[in-house]
Amino acid sequence: MLWFILKRILWSIPTMVLISIATFIIIQLPPGDYVTAYIAELEETGESISALEAQELRKNFGLDRPLIVQYWDWISNIVFYGDFGLSLDWKLPVSDLLWDRIALTLMISSLSLLLTWVIAIPIGVYSATRQYSVFDYVFTVLGFLGRGIPDFLLALVLMWMGFAYFNFHVGGLFSPEMADAPWSLAKFWDLLVHLWVPVVVLATGGAAGLLRVMRANMLEELGKPYVETAYAQGMGEREVVWRYPVRVALNPFFSTVGWALPALISGDVITAVVLNLPTTGPLLLRALLNQDMYMAGGFILILSIFTIIGTLLSDILLTLTDPRIRHA
Repeated sequence: MLWFILKRILWSIPTMVLISIATFIIIQLPPGDYVTAYIAELEETGESISALEAQELRKNFGLDRPLIVQYWDWISNIVFYGDFGLSLDWKLPVSDLLWDRIALTLMISSLSLLLTWVIAIPIGVYSATRQYSVFDYVFTVLGFLGRGIPDFLLALVLMWMGFAYFNFHVGGLFSPEMADAPWSLAKFWDLLVHLWVPVVVLATGGAAGLLRVMRANMLEELGKPYVETAYAQGMGEREVVWRYPVRVALNPFFSTVGWALPALISGDVITAVVLNLPTTGPLLLRALLNQDMYMAGGFILILSIFTIIGTLLSDILLTLTDPRIRHA
C-alpha cells in the first residue's frame, strides 16, 4: 500500500505540470484579455480610453510580455512563494480572495455531501431489501423528482418558504446586521439559521441520484451466492445485509471521491448565485466573465490539485473496503 501511494504521488508531479500548462493555455484562449474586457465595460457606460492608455494598462498588468514568460512568472510564484498573482479585476491578491471564501464553501459542501450520504445509503438499502413495496415506490418517485427539479428552482422555493413561514432574511449566509460583524455566538447561530437552505438544495439532487445507484447495486449483490451462504449459516438479515452487500455496494460512493472533493470547493455556481452565497463559485464565474486570468487560473489549478488528491483517496478507500480490488 505504501509503494502504491508513493507511486501515485510521484506520478502526480508531472500530471500537475501538464495541468498547469493546459490551465494557462485555456485561460488565454478567449480573444482579447482583461484590458479588452475592461475597455468594453467602460464603453457600455459611455466612457473610453485611448490606445496609448490601453497599452500602458497591459504593461502595468504584465500582459504585454510573451506567454511563456507570463506562465513562468505565474507558476514559479505559486510553487516557491504560494503567490497566485494579483486579481486584475479586484486589484487584490488572488490568495486572499480565494482562502476567504474556501472555508465557507468547504463547510457548505461538506455538510451537503454528508447529508447526501446519510439520506442515500439507508434509503437505497431499504428499497433494495423491500423491493416493490409501497415505500420502495414512494422513494422511487421522490428520487425521480429530486433528479428532475433544478437546484436553482428548489433554492427559490425554499427561499420563499423561509421568508413566508419562518420570517427570516433569505439569500446569503448572514442577516444584513450580522454580515460584517465580528464572529460571536450570535453570528454563528445566524449562520446556522441560514445554512440549511443551501445544504438541503445541494444535497437533494445528489441524494436522489445516489439512492438509485445504491438500490441497483444492492439488488445485484443480494442475489449472489455469498449472501445465500451467509443466510444458510444462520446469520440475521441485518447482519448479513450491512456486513456484506452494503460494503460492496458502497464502491460507487468511494469511487466518486475523485470528483466529489473538487466539487466541495467549486460548489454549484448557479445555486450560489441564486442564493447570493459568498462562496467560490460566483467568484470563478466573475473571473471568467471579466477574463481575470490569474484568478481563473489559480482557481482551476486548485481544483485540479483537489481532483488528484480525491482520486488518490478514492483508490485507497476502494482497496481498503473491497478485497477483490486489493488482491486484483
